[in-house]
Amino acid sequence: QHYYITNNLRIAMTGTLAMESEQAKYLDSAKEVVKREAFNMQRCLDKGQLMDGLRHATEMLNELRTSILMPKSYYELYMMVTMELTHLTMYMSAEFIKENKIADLYELVQHAGNIIPRLYLLITVGVVYIRSKECSRKDILQDLVEMCRGVQHPLRGLFLRNFLLTSTRDVLPDVDETSEDTGTVDDSIDFILLNFSEMNKLWVRMQHQGHSRDRTKREQERLELKILVGTNLERLSRLEGVTVSKYQNHVLPAILKQLINCKDSIAQEYLMDCIIQVFPDEFHLKTLDIFLDTCCQPQGAVNVRNILISKIGRLSNYAQADPNNIPEDIKLFEIFSGKVTQIIQSRTEMPPEDILALQSALIKLALNVYPTETGYVDQVLQNSFNIFEEDKSRAKGCSTELSRMLRVPVDHYQDILTILQLEHFTPLFSFLDHRVRKELCVYITEHVIQTDTHIDSHDQVDLFLTMMSCLISDQDDQPKEPEDPEDFEIQQSLVGRVVHQMASQVPDQQFLILNMCKKHLLLGGDKRIQYTLPSLVFRAMELCRVYFELKEEDEKWEKKVCKILQYINSLLSALVKAEYWDLALRLFLQASLICDLMGISTAETIAYEFVSRAFAIYEEEVSDSKAQLVAISLIIATFERTINFSEENHEPLRSQCLRASSKLLKKPDQCRAVSLCAHIYWSGKNRENEGSPMNETKRVLDSMKKAVRISNQCMEPSVQVQLFVELLNKYIYFLDNGCADVTQAMISQLVGKIRDDMPGLEAGEATNQIVQHFNSTLAYIKSKHGMDFPAS
Repeated sequence: QHYYITNNLRIAMTGTLAMESEQAKYLDSAKEVVKREAFNMQRCLDKGQLMDGLRHATEMLNELRTSILMPKSYYELYMMVTMELTHLTMYMSAEFIKENKIADLYELVQHAGNIIPRLYLLITVGVVYIRSKECSRKDILQDLVEMCRGVQHPLRGLFLRNFLLTSTRDVLPDVDETSEDTGTVDDSIDFILLNFSEMNKLWVRMQHQGHSRDRTKREQERLELKILVGTNLERLSRLEGVTVSKYQNHVLPAILKQLINCKDSIAQEYLMDCIIQVFPDEFHLKTLDIFLDTCCQPQGAVNVRNILISKIGRLSNYAQADPNNIPEDIKLFEIFSGKVTQIIQSRTEMPPEDILALQSALIKLALNVYPTETGYVDQVLQNSFNIFEEDKSRAKGCSTELSRMLRVPVDHYQDILTILQLEHFTPLFSFLDHRVRKELCVYITEHVIQTDTHIDSHDQVDLFLTMMSCLISDQDDQPKEPEDPEDFEIQQSLVGRVVHQMASQVPDQQFLILNMCKKHLLLGGDKRIQYTLPSLVFRAMELCRVYFELKEEDEKWEKKVCKILQYINSLLSALVKAEYWDLALRLFLQASLICDLMGISTAETIAYEFVSRAFAIYEEEVSDSKAQLVAISLIIATFERTINFSEENHEPLRSQCLRASSKLLKKPDQCRAVSLCAHIYWSGKNRENEGSPMNETKRVLDSMKKAVRISNQCMEPSVQVQLFVELLNKYIYFLDNGCADVTQAMISQLVGKIRDDMPGLEAGEATNQIVQHFNSTLAYIKSKHGMDFPAS
């Protein structure tokens, strides 16, 4: 079976190539005849031998009698022949009009033997006859258009009538001519309409010739020839005498009658599009009802979608150019909306893609013509929802088109607050599949961030987060396969960023917004909250500062701050429960600083709770040595910045910092952490000192000495020397800041120790860095304290 199919395909391709080869040979042969006969015709005309010239013209025109050539090849030959006929026209215009013999010539050419040459010559002479004004223009035009009925072969007839139309374009009566003898614009209209009618019949007839297996080929040939038929409508639109009234009462009804009667989907679709494109916008406005009624009548195969979209787009652009173009009595949106609904209801087989394309066009119409009427957009969304709700099978497989429709108002309004006013926008999300729904949510979220739109009420936040639910929580229809981790992180980070757009200038309203965000974001589960909750925590901290600044204006500010701190604690507890230890520890420390700065009556208790919970996480959950050093360093740095702890709470916390530092697994980590504790005793503050640094020089020196002892216990020489250099810098810091127990002698002793150990280090990049750091330190000591230590 495969062999036969392949063999038949090969034979078909071979036949096609052979046909193209034969076409090319025949066309070349015909061109040669045309060139030869055109040359002989021109030579006879130059000698004044008209009869011989006509004979050669007839031989040239005989080439157009062929039925072998395909449309493209026939067109090429037609253009060549008609170009040569211009020489004959010019000759007759110059010679015969002077001698008033054109009437005789008009009779003479009618005796040509074959109808194709006869009619081409008759049209050529007839145009010259009209220009001579010897006879009624109206009669000649009527004569020509009627005589063309003699050619009923579709291809030859179409090109013949096209020649008639193009030849007479300059001689048709128009607006300034009203003589019954010479004709009026009504005669021109009748002439073109008759020619159009006959050409359309020929064009449609092509579809029914030949074998049914060649249907696709015939359709392609027809599409290649459609412009010949459409030229009639284009010529009609150029007649200045065609007024709105004539178009409404005469021209359009005649065109539509022919269009409906032909019962051909290709002709109906193309000609309706031609009507839209070639006639002025004012004409379309006056005949909108007639045209739209006709849209309900074409064959079922006609793509009404493209026709209506083209019509809507044309009038939408016209209205957008100048709103005054649309009269108040023409309710453009209501007319189109009603007709689109009628067509969708009547065509139950209409693909959902076409339905959504029509609805998108209506949305664009509403946005362009009625930019302030959001109700029109919502009406389209409601109609779309009702259509898919009544028959949910229609929504299958059209998620991309529906998403494209929903993006139209998003792109136009540039404001999520306006989108949230559209009652039926979010319900349409239910007809999107999970992937497309998520892509649309990402698009809208990015749009909110890029336009820096602030959602400033908790009701709007509720609507927005409900709309974004597929980003915020798991969905029933989501795929079972795990999502790409990188994509998931990007999406959740986006949610975390958009939280910052949910902001109100009214503090109490902002707290309601934060609570609404918490309600939605906690639905995301453990895998999402690590990306989303930190944003809420920082927004809550910012709100604490706002209330603190307004404490003179709001008597209840302290209670409100306490509520916010409880809110923060609940969020951090969720992170702890989800085992995001590092993140929770950092945020607990940050929260303790905010609480300490507020200075409320319960500040110490709450801040102590935050710090103690951070310590608990450190002691119970942080096991990696590097993470332990980072964590204890953060705790020490945070505690050093607090100012409102009493000595009763301050002393155990600083002692705990020192003990935790001494228990680190690695000696270098112990050394660095213990040296950090010295800062608590020097620049740390508590309530008893009224915000002044503690400056406990003895405890500072004890911590530094302990750090030196620990560094002496390191077995690796390079690490030991590096720690000594780091401790040397610590000593210099305390010396610079007035610590009396730190002396130059201590510094000299430590410098000597480093110099003694430096030669034993192995050469390498690490050693070079240590030496460079040490020399820079010595240079600083010399410049600051005048102590001279020659560089190593």
